[in-house]
Amino acid sequence: MGIKNTQALLNEQLGQLGGVEIFTTAAQTGKDYYAIYFVKESVIGTITMTNSTGSSALHTTVPAGMTLFGKVTAITLTSGLAIAYKN
Repeated sequence: MGIKNTQALLNEQLGQLGGVEIFTTAAQTGKDYYAIYFVKESVIGTITMTNSTGSSALHTTVPAGMTLFGKVTAITLTSGLAIAYKN
């Protein structure tokens, strides 16, 4: 993977590469997210991340305004509201 230019990084931050999905408690499966922003305090019930270990430690309450970075393929919130950025 090469070094990204400023425009490419800005596009990622604005969700203009793969778009965004806004979700609450509906299970999100078969996804390819690179970041999830939690709009409201949220409870993560389940999460699957590739190329990571210990993702079960994220079955917790996260504060509003937190961003989770990593390759997320599935996530279910028990409560809350999030914006997921797609690859």
